[in-house]
Amino acid sequence: MSMWTTAMAGAAAGLGVAMPIGAMGVLLIQEGMRGRRRAVAAALAVAVVDLAYAAAATALGPFIASVLSGVEAWVRLVSAAVLAAIAVRGLLASRHSEPTTENEGTGGVGSGGPVRTFTRFAALTLINPTTALYFTALTAAQGAALGGGAAGALFVGGVFAASLAWQQLLVAVSAFAGARISDTARAWTFRTGYGLVAVYAVKVALPLPSWSQGL
Repeated sequence: MSMWTTAMAGAAAGLGVAMPIGAMGVLLIQEGMRGRRRAVAAALAVAVVDLAYAAAATALGPFIASVLSGVEAWVRLVSAAVLAAIAVRGLLASRHSEPTTENEGTGGVGSGGPVRTFTRFAALTLINPTTALYFTALTAAQGAALGGGAAGALFVGGVFAASLAWQQLLVAVSAFAGARISDTARAWTFRTGYGLVAVYAVKVALPLPSWSQGL
């Protein structure tokens, strides 16, 4: 029963980080509207990074917290800059072409085959400081409960299973919708999505590092 509880705690943690639709959720939905094959790879990449962060936090939680201490704002600025660049590129490209299910006319993150898409989404998820901080704080709160190897493995496995299930659900729903709406409607969903990514980039960047307070 204790092991089952640990696995369920991992699943709850995985859903907790995956279900809020932030920038990665928006980009994943857009990938699903472009085509199912690459979107499945993108969803797997996000879940694999969640798995890696959960495993690292379970094993090295206190160390990770100490490394990030004092530089969280700078990590957030790097993440925000990448998201802003994606949003600007997508919005500018969407003015000149229409997205299709097989050829990304928006110039966003979805170019290339499944392997490139997996790599791209994994890199984008890796630079998201929220995920790292979330699992660090969560595993620190769990304390000795995750100290054993079996308990830690069950917790991390629960995180991966729940995150993967949710990301694949987003892919399935967005692929279903993308195949049934007009090109014009799809183009506006992409523009709206990139606009949301830009807003999220600002949200990630704030509050600014302390040096900016005197400007």
